[in-house]
Amino acid sequence: MDQLKIFGEIDLEETPLKGLLDYRPALFSPSESDRLLTKLIAVTPRTQRSVLMYGREVLTPRLTAWFGDQDTDHSIQGDGSKPLPWTDDLMAIKEKVDEAAGISFNSVLLNYYRNGNDSVSWHDDMDGIPGRNRVVASISLGAVRVFDVRNKADHNLKFSIPLQNGSFLLMKGDFQLNWQHRIAKSNKPVGERVNLTFRISRLVT
Repeated sequence: MDQLKIFGEIDLEETPLKGLLDYRPALFSPSESDRLLTKLIAVTPRTQRSVLMYGREVLTPRLTAWFGDQDTDHSIQGDGSKPLPWTDDLMAIKEKVDEAAGISFNSVLLNYYRNGNDSVSWHDDMDGIPGRNRVVASISLGAVRVFDVRNKADHNLKFSIPLQNGSFLLMKGDFQLNWQHRIAKSNKPVGERVNLTFRISRLVT
């Protein structure tokens, strides 16, 4: 199957992704989205993490920061790493996201895409741990970037969603188990974007 646009060309309900994704293009108004984008870029203490890829450590092509409840561990290894405390703006966003998703999240990963060269490669959000991040809610602020989705068993089965400024995307059900997603690099000039992925992190024990 050729790559398809879910919105504008086909209906999400007519794809194998029915029941796995919930997309709302304007959970936040343009003015509120622009305000939040400017504020989060200005005040967030971001870092560029290194990850192990093909046997060597490489820097991720974007900047990140973790926030959340202080009794949670956001690390993959379960080493008790503490997230940054919630800010007033992030807590206000979380309240709206919780209501839209029908679930209470306890942490959020902020991804700052500086331009079209920043990206995230094909992945799922299970972090190698069965059942991890089964439900993830994503808020996009700023420049429109394309959210590509492909089936793990059949890479020819793939779809794309242009994520609008202020949009809400909920990944649920068996989405992480059977599908991968990415934000590819862009050859066209692209402005700044902040993506917030709300998750349920493990409790520190």
